[in-house]
Amino acid sequence: MSETRRYAIIGCGMMGREHMANLALVPGAELVAIADPDSGSRMAAMSKAAELGQSPEMYADTGELLSNAKPDAVIIASPNFTHYDVVKPVMEAGCAVLLEKPMCTDPADALALAKAAQEYDNLFWVGLEYRYMPPVTKFIERVHSGEAGDIKMLAIREHRFPFLVKVGDWNRFNRNTGGTLVEKCCHFFDLMRHILRDEPVRVFASGAADVNHLDERHNGETPDIIDNAFVMLDFAGGARAVLDLCMFAEGSEEQEEISAVGPEGKLEVKLPGGFVTWSPRDKSGPFKEHIGVPPEALAAGDHHGATYYQQRHFHDALVSDTQPLINARDGYRSVVIGAAAQESIATGLPIDIKFED
Repeated sequence: MSETRRYAIIGCGMMGREHMANLALVPGAELVAIADPDSGSRMAAMSKAAELGQSPEMYADTGELLSNAKPDAVIIASPNFTHYDVVKPVMEAGCAVLLEKPMCTDPADALALAKAAQEYDNLFWVGLEYRYMPPVTKFIERVHSGEAGDIKMLAIREHRFPFLVKVGDWNRFNRNTGGTLVEKCCHFFDLMRHILRDEPVRVFASGAADVNHLDERHNGETPDIIDNAFVMLDFAGGARAVLDLCMFAEGSEEQEEISAVGPEGKLEVKLPGGFVTWSPRDKSGPFKEHIGVPPEALAAGDHHGATYYQQRHFHDALVSDTQPLINARDGYRSVVIGAAAQESIATGLPIDIKFED
């Protein structure tokens, strides 16, 4: 059976072009078409395609792409608030779907889409790719092996740069993104669920827009996305998790740090350093293991190789007709948690988390 599959990308901004670069590294993945209503984004994609030796057809309209190119799989990397509407014609065409995170900006839309995906006859995958950063993957494997025992405390810290400039500045407003804790942090809430193999039942968060974008005006409006937060979650099994987010800390040596602590000791991973550290309670450590990432995967994007490994897994599932490793249920739940955290900030109250899938 041929392992070649025809791909299309809807949305060729920064993330769409990162997918282009990673598809070029996957044997059997042929990029045949790209759609984006913005001419500047299409021109940038054309330049990127030439650089990568790809020759996709360029479309301004998704419908034309689907009817003319007839792809096997579609990667949706359009702005967050468009996902719910953009994915519908793709599913009507029966294509395999890789839908970028967050799958939707509103929990009700995410629920409707998750239910539709349950009955979908093709692959439906949500791009919560942080699981695939090789050092994080190794860290999770060691946590799941029981090295630290039953995890009681999980902490994720991201100290990073501000939101990047997007076409039309859509990412400056909660109505387009679902809020920072949906737009950016659904990745981390998915990681928490995956690492703990459990579900959160309650969230309490504190955050604000304190530094970034305060002097910006877009059509007379001031951005309302937060740039820092602490988020604490209680999980059904008794573990607690915390997210420490700061988006005006671009000078940090390590952008992301994850630690898991159980009765046997502490495991942690830091990025971009790539070290997984084991610190047993008997003080015989710490023991460090460096997990490298192939240079070509690092060069193909800004996510420490995660996009590449996700794309490889997606293509393998497409060829072998197997289930997605990250499905619409995962995507829905990550949106619900982020939205609940945003609600907690707005109200100043802890919020019970309820899933309806």
